[in-house]
Amino acid sequence: MSEREQTPFPTGSRSAQDDPGHRPADDAWREQTTPGLSPVSVGSTAVGSGAHGYVGPGENYYTTPQYSTQPVKIRRGDAFGALLLILAGIAAGVSLLLSWLPRDDSTGLDILKLGFKTIGDKGWGEFFSSGMWQPVAVMLGGGVLFIIGLLLLVPARAHRFLGLLALLVSFAVAAGVLVPLADSGWKLGSFRVGFYFAIAVAVLGLLGSLKALLTGPKVGTTTAV
Repeated sequence: MSEREQTPFPTGSRSAQDDPGHRPADDAWREQTTPGLSPVSVGSTAVGSGAHGYVGPGENYYTTPQYSTQPVKIRRGDAFGALLLILAGIAAGVSLLLSWLPRDDSTGLDILKLGFKTIGDKGWGEFFSSGMWQPVAVMLGGGVLFIIGLLLLVPARAHRFLGLLALLVSFAVAAGVLVPLADSGWKLGSFRVGFYFAIAVAVLGLLGSLKALLTGPKVGTTTAV
């Protein structure tokens, strides 16, 4: 029998390509070059058919967006309120270097030292009855407003507590300005430049504290975690 007449399969049997044990050359080469990679069948619906791709465990074809549509309170700083309170603190610092009263070259720092000396020597009663509490309240209150202004820059849902605290301090500063001004008959000419900066401390403190107190939390959406 010649080699051409030899048939690998009997009559009516499957051809060599239909034999499960026979692999095409391209499949054999794919397995050789990339071991463990299964060849893609022609009839696969995941490739080239427009169908959904394969999904991993815990996933589905129709996933929800990776963000929340529920309103949430966004943490942020109050830049404008902080600016006003910081300026109030700076004005108080400048008043330490300037004279407050006419016919008296004592600076605000000298008055502050005298106030503390009055407390140490004569007690709190003399401190309040002599009116020394007024400039001390302005200068120390300005320092407190400066610190609160820095805290307003820290992101938070709201700064109403800090705004309330700054408002109370601003009331004390305003009292320290209004009482001597009323005693002088509301004549600004009776005071020197340092007192004008004291007025600025009260005004800026009130505006900054009200800004922080009345500003509510900002509501928006955020990316889901």
